[in-house]
Amino acid sequence: MRILEEKVNVLIEALPYIKKFNGKTFVIKFGGSIMKNEEAQNAFIKDIVLMKLIGINLIIVHGGGPKISENIKALGKESEFVNGLRVTDEETMKIVEMVLSGQINKEITFKINNQGVKAIGISGKDGNFIRAIKKYIYNGKEKIDIGFVGEVEEINISFLKDLIDKDYIPVIAPIGFDEEGNSYNINADYVASAVSSAIKSEKLILLTDVEGLYKDINDKSTFISSLDSNEAKDLILQEIIKGGMLPKLECCISAIESGSKSVHMIDGRKEHSLLLEIFTDKGIGTMIKGGE
Repeated sequence: MRILEEKVNVLIEALPYIKKFNGKTFVIKFGGSIMKNEEAQNAFIKDIVLMKLIGINLIIVHGGGPKISENIKALGKESEFVNGLRVTDEETMKIVEMVLSGQINKEITFKINNQGVKAIGISGKDGNFIRAIKKYIYNGKEKIDIGFVGEVEEINISFLKDLIDKDYIPVIAPIGFDEEGNSYNINADYVASAVSSAIKSEKLILLTDVEGLYKDINDKSTFISSLDSNEAKDLILQEIIKGGMLPKLECCISAIESGSKSVHMIDGRKEHSLLLEIFTDKGIGTMIKGGE
């Protein structure tokens, strides 16, 4: 009887959130080690399907770094990174497109469709969706060319809204194009932030390999469950957040300042972390709050 009561309580706790988010749009960045964990990946797909069935519009942006590195190594090449960004020559760009659009994107889309929910796989080159410009890295005054690595210049919102209006879940491979037709490899966090900003989503959710933000990563008691964008900026200024989490937090702040209502950073390795964060009072990750 106690187990049944607990199940009822879970549903009751979720009810106000289900009502609140019906018809709203969430952008979810899917990446990290969850992509190599079959059980966590299947739990993610089930979470996505459930959220769609209760009326939430979903947009998924996926990464694929480890898989790209595996394919590059299999072809006898070595991956090279500068400031966390993959140096992408012409041959590497072809591998990136093959892995992101031809393998990972199709796999995620198939798994969602297989659960009876409509998903459609796209890259930024489809429907002139993501216009990109070449990204350079600067070391002081030195300008470093890292190849076909881009940043988002413009998002074709009408194309995206048309897919959502037709009840699809767009699954986006983070590849853009420029006016000359060149393809660009774009960091998936930045694409997710740009899409969330352009569509002014209710939520941007980043699935990561950590629980969220800490003031001291070595001290679990310093976990930050919620903060606003000004507090997030202070963490950067004080150099409390650095390394790989720094660009993620910058993406979160950018989305908030561009109109997204809130941003969540959660541990994608935990099964059903999406549901626990969105539909429970306590949540399990870090939420950055914006305007209501």
